[in-house]
Amino acid sequence: MHRCAGIVVKDRTESNVRMAMTLEEAPWLGWLLVKALMRFAFMVVNNLVAIPSYICYVIILQPLRVLDSKRFWYIEGIMYKWLLGMVASWGWYAGYTVMEWGEDIKAVSKDEAVMLVNHQATGDVCTLMMCLQDKGLVVAQMMWLMDHIFKYTNFGIVSLVHGDFFIRQGRSYRDQQLLLLKKHLENNYRSRDRKWIVLFPEGGFLRKRRETSQAFAKKNNLPFLTNVTLPRSGATKIILNALVAQQKNGSPAGGDAKELDSKSKGLQWIIDTTIAYPKAEPIDIQTWILGYRKPTVTHVHYRIFPIKDVPLETDDLTTWLYQRFVEKEDLLSHFYETDLET
Repeated sequence: MHRCAGIVVKDRTESNVRMAMTLEEAPWLGWLLVKALMRFAFMVVNNLVAIPSYICYVIILQPLRVLDSKRFWYIEGIMYKWLLGMVASWGWYAGYTVMEWGEDIKAVSKDEAVMLVNHQATGDVCTLMMCLQDKGLVVAQMMWLMDHIFKYTNFGIVSLVHGDFFIRQGRSYRDQQLLLLKKHLENNYRSRDRKWIVLFPEGGFLRKRRETSQAFAKKNNLPFLTNVTLPRSGATKIILNALVAQQKNGSPAGGDAKELDSKSKGLQWIIDTTIAYPKAEPIDIQTWILGYRKPTVTHVHYRIFPIKDVPLETDDLTTWLYQRFVEKEDLLSHFYETDLET
């Protein structure tokens, strides 16, 4: 009898403690909800003003597109950069900042380059928008390769006008999408004075592809990765074949890391970009917009490869990409083990 009474008293005590904690957290949770609603309303107003303004200016400037195409795309690129800066500011106001490591990519900002980025969540795109705002005209002259689902977001019309490429995932679409990408690059890259391309070679988010990637690695005796997945080489090969200028001897005409003022034409650099989130908890677009997660610092690491050091043959290129993602795996493992926020 006494034992039962003791258990009842203990349960009531624990219940009272939980209730007290809930009551103490209520004001904070209430403020978090109000802040999220205010941020959402601000974002809606931003979009209702900025995106129609962009579209209107693009329409008004159509005569300039006929008379001076290069100037038209320069102006369009500046407006595009402003819009991406607006999106980046939503994260900055919520306390989501970025710390950049590795080589200085600003040194190659005037050259043609491809960024190869690991993909964990929709917030990766927002993180890059924030990182690249201070890299000269990179954002204005950039082409994104992103999942086709982004075409149906509020920003989809802007990306369509700017000339970004929406790629549909899935084995049944793969060959068709690569042909469309090749045609898209031929029609839009140089004619719109694009310089950089952002590519996520893994072909999807880490959480969705990890199990499939590990099964493929086990079956084919390839590296077993946890923090990234094995990259696909199809889109990378299409880009390199379309944009790398060839010398007379057939070798790629790229720059040298010590000679960043290279005058050679065509794609010159591959920028291996690794995004790392504290505690391996990526930020998604909802968090970026609503700001309900505590302020955090995302780390971005860069490594620059001259194009002459990158193989163009399919098998060699695939091996080279695997090596880069093994390095990403090691880099992320070290970060998660030593990160002070973990």
